[in-house]
Amino acid sequence: MEVYQATITDLVGVSELFNLYRVFYNQSSDLEGAATFLAERINNQESVIFVAVQEGRYVGFTQLYPSFSSVSMRRMWILNDLYVLKEARGQGVAQKLLDAAKKYALQTEAKSLELQTAPDNKIAQKLYEKNGYQKDTTFFHYSLNLN
Repeated sequence: MEVYQATITDLVGVSELFNLYRVFYNQSSDLEGAATFLAERINNQESVIFVAVQEGRYVGFTQLYPSFSSVSMRRMWILNDLYVLKEARGQGVAQKLLDAAKKYALQTEAKSLELQTAPDNKIAQKLYEKNGYQKDTTFFHYSLNLN
């Protein structure tokens, strides 16, 4: 298995994974929209995507978005998306993607990697906690839906 930072040449493979990721979160399938969205992120350097490819097949991805901590005056990365094909789960794909994200965050001298997951996604929570991620009990998360 190879894990590397995606470029525009990976658009078709990562778009298929991204579309499945969105369907997992109860969104309608939209492969064309997924490709457009990811192409914009890649071309505008608005995110960093790592892909896992096994025997020529895209089996997983993670997407990081940049952010900053005003208090510490340092970069942070938001690990916004992590997805592994159902048939590739349990083979260490997610772990390799988390390792790539952490390595990248360290290389860019980031303060932290931040993420959120659904309260019922116990498998993901177990993986994150195994990797040293801690639940924030200091701050409440708020969101203002604008549409």
